[in-house]
Amino acid sequence: MAEETAPRSRPRRRGRTAALICTATVLGLVAGTCTGYLVQADREPTKLPPLSQAALARGTGKAPKPLSVDQDRQVRTEGDLRDLLLKKPSGAEEVDWLEASDGRLDLAGYAGTFGDPSREYEHLLHSEFRRAAVTGWEVDGAYSVEIRLIQYRQEEVLGAGGASATGQYHAGEGGVDDGGIPGTGDGRVYVYDRPVPGLESAPFPYQAEAHARRGDIAMEIWVSGAKRIEKKMITSLAERQMERL
Repeated sequence: MAEETAPRSRPRRRGRTAALICTATVLGLVAGTCTGYLVQADREPTKLPPLSQAALARGTGKAPKPLSVDQDRQVRTEGDLRDLLLKKPSGAEEVDWLEASDGRLDLAGYAGTFGDPSREYEHLLHSEFRRAAVTGWEVDGAYSVEIRLIQYRQEEVLGAGGASATGQYHAGEGGVDDGGIPGTGDGRVYVYDRPVPGLESAPFPYQAEAHARRGDIAMEIWVSGAKRIEKKMITSLAERQMERL
């Protein structure tokens, strides 16, 4: 059985009185407008105020001294980003891949560290990626460390905060032991209890990571070891690195 369609309501007709009122209203508006134009035409033009303004008095006294590096963080972060990285500990071995990069990572180089470089390249462009620096070392064949500092322009997008939040989101997936990084507010470390899937037979199958940010710089630390990484060790490493920022 076909469904009944409700009949459409017809538009209500306006009475004669309403039509007369509308007509009178329109004529009144037209007459008022014409009268306004005639009145305005007979008036003298109003002079505009001058565009110039009174001269400002020059300040007296000595100019304030520029802020020191300890007081102005931007002075520190505008230099060579590699200078802010932790130095290789004495006795540690320098990793081979660091010689090829010279400690610098451009947009393509940093995007290449992700599983889908082309997609990450577009994302970094949107996030206003500026530059990145990296360092790393290996200790007694027991574990290796990689530290990255990624700086963003942050003109329209808060890239550093977004990068740190994204890193923490993915690091928190699965069974991990996590904890805060002192002095960072929202920085955290993540220690995996089991070997990384697919790396069980690798020299360093266990992994831990840290993510934090300060100003326009996001920090990433990756520690890979022959056995489970101690949370205290990577937390201390992250804390010392953030102090340099």
